[in-house]
Amino acid sequence: MLQYTHMSLHEQIKNNIKESMKAGDKVRLEVMRGLVTAFTNELVSKGRTPQEMLSDEESLVVITKLSKQRKDSIEQFTKGGRMDLVAEESTQLAILNEYLPKLMEISEIEEVVKTKIAELEIKDLTKKGMFMATVMKDLKGKADGAMVKEVVDRLFI
Repeated sequence: MLQYTHMSLHEQIKNNIKESMKAGDKVRLEVMRGLVTAFTNELVSKGRTPQEMLSDEESLVVITKLSKQRKDSIEQFTKGGRMDLVAEESTQLAILNEYLPKLMEISEIEEVVKTKIAELEIKDLTKKGMFMATVMKDLKGKADGAMVKEVVDRLFI
């Protein structure tokens, strides 16, 4: 009887390198290789061997970091009028985002923030930083930090 084994995100991405090569998808191949390199760097920085595999949670941290770098690059290239590079970075960002959990919509974030404000009975603006930290902890990996900040700034009274 065959047993189904769950393939980790790290293994899945390593396998996607072969698939990208076979398909001749140069951009996806470049992104996959970049991810595996980032995974290896993460392992080494944690004192582990490059042959080890990151957990899915560790992999998502690395992918999120790379995704954020792409967003920052897109912003810079847009300011600099380099639309050719914006297109390239946007394509790479879309590939990275395939591996990240779908983030919450702004309306969903608003609900969480409103509930948290009521729950914690916050009426004091000086507590905004602490409140933001609490909300970000609850929404880590589920919502875009900039969107959360925007909602908190708008709703915080």
